[in-house]
Amino acid sequence: MTAAADQGRYAGPLSASVAALCNRLRSQVSPRTAAGFTEVLRRLGAPLQVAVAGRIKSGKSTLVNALIGRRVAPTDVGECTRLVTRFQYGTVDRVEVVFLDGRKQVLPFAADGSIPAELGVDISEVSHLEAYLTHAVLQDMTVIDTPGLGSLDAASVSRTEQLLGAADQDEGSDDLDDTSRNAVAGAEAVLYVVTQGVRADDQQALAAFTAATASREAGPVNAIAVLNKADTIVAETVEGAEGDVWQAARLLAQKQASTLKPRVADVLPVIGLIAESAESGGFTSADAEALRQLAGLDPDELETMLVAADIFTSWECDVPAGVRLRLLEKLDLFGIRCAVDRLRAEPEITAGALRRTLLDASGLDAVRRRLSVVFAARADGIKAAAALASVTALAHSSGDPAERQRVHDAIEVLLARPEAHQLRLLEALTLVASGAVEMPDDLTEEVLRVGSNADLGAQLGLPGASRPELVAHALERAGWWRSFASFGATPAQSRVAHVVHRAYFLIWQQIREQ
Repeated sequence: MTAAADQGRYAGPLSASVAALCNRLRSQVSPRTAAGFTEVLRRLGAPLQVAVAGRIKSGKSTLVNALIGRRVAPTDVGECTRLVTRFQYGTVDRVEVVFLDGRKQVLPFAADGSIPAELGVDISEVSHLEAYLTHAVLQDMTVIDTPGLGSLDAASVSRTEQLLGAADQDEGSDDLDDTSRNAVAGAEAVLYVVTQGVRADDQQALAAFTAATASREAGPVNAIAVLNKADTIVAETVEGAEGDVWQAARLLAQKQASTLKPRVADVLPVIGLIAESAESGGFTSADAEALRQLAGLDPDELETMLVAADIFTSWECDVPAGVRLRLLEKLDLFGIRCAVDRLRAEPEITAGALRRTLLDASGLDAVRRRLSVVFAARADGIKAAAALASVTALAHSSGDPAERQRVHDAIEVLLARPEAHQLRLLEALTLVASGAVEMPDDLTEEVLRVGSNADLGAQLGLPGASRPELVAHALERAGWWRSFASFGATPAQSRVAHVVHRAYFLIWQQIREQ
């Protein structure tokens, strides 16, 4: 396998350069290290791997289903929820049970399209599950569902910590030691799920993930968080919400962002249950018709019913209690209220348009957009950084000083290349976004813009501008940041400024050569 042959399937030129480095070094290192490099190469050619992590009962699996667009991850407590499950693209839908000894057993999905509730094997012997789905979203991103942190099930927590790279080292193993194994097997980015309370172990888990996935300072580069179950927030308890649940969720998410930074780029509110129902086919035309019936009830009567779940299901009305229970399980009271409000404003609305209303109310689109900005646009840099971390860890664990130096020298040569500048730009982005390097608001905004976009016009803040305008602006900003680095910046700011200057210069060069 060569980088030239496989460049088309890498996330970008930086990943291809790291792959070429691994190919070149495999014949110059020990067989054990070479085996690790082969695994690095496999992961470089695979889609970006995003772990969905968080505390138990935070709604991780529900959110996974919403992101995939299919109710496939088990959400009820069972043996499957105690396992790490990797959802990836495949030409045939199937589930593979991967055992600790490397054996695999193929299972079909259950009749409802989900992972079987019972696997029919000794779960203590299972490493994890691999779920293959013919779903387009998984062609660019492998989604990893993890057991909940804080679970009373120690084995489940251990599996999650192993994925996040928090497990203890095992230097006596004949295979790769745990540090190296986690470096090559850990996820490359994380979507961390919180509810209303952020606890100390949430931050510890994020710290473990960061340590396992990045060769340099990470956090805002490869991690975002979502405030799930936003509809359960009592708006009256959040100052400034003015009784509005979604506004309360936004304010609480901002507060949690300040708590979790610099580990995450942002915290976004979402209602996973509504998102799952609206996006995975759970919301049907029969549900839309039942909501239409509810909208026809006396407004005061319905308002009373929506006070609490038990009142909603036990109230005597023309809509059968079983139907109301089904709506409650799919949408909860907040989703039902949103749908009824829309039906009253537009009685002739179609079931499809009503589903879209619910999806909008869930906040899932905003999460997807943020995933695209934080993960998809930076996939090349994220994957390359994770791969270089793996290569460094493998060389360090070899115990051979000459081999370690050989790998170190090769990495330094790679980092001197123009395409490797993305790594330094992501590092600068992290330093500014986390507040580790303080800058005026306008400069902070500029650093984030340059480091967070793939489109050249967007990077320059001039989307749709002509080529001459882009060339002139890139050159002007390159000169400004170079002057700032030399004369107006603190030492920490100067470090960032030199990187931004270089970024603008490379943009100028790229536009001129187009």
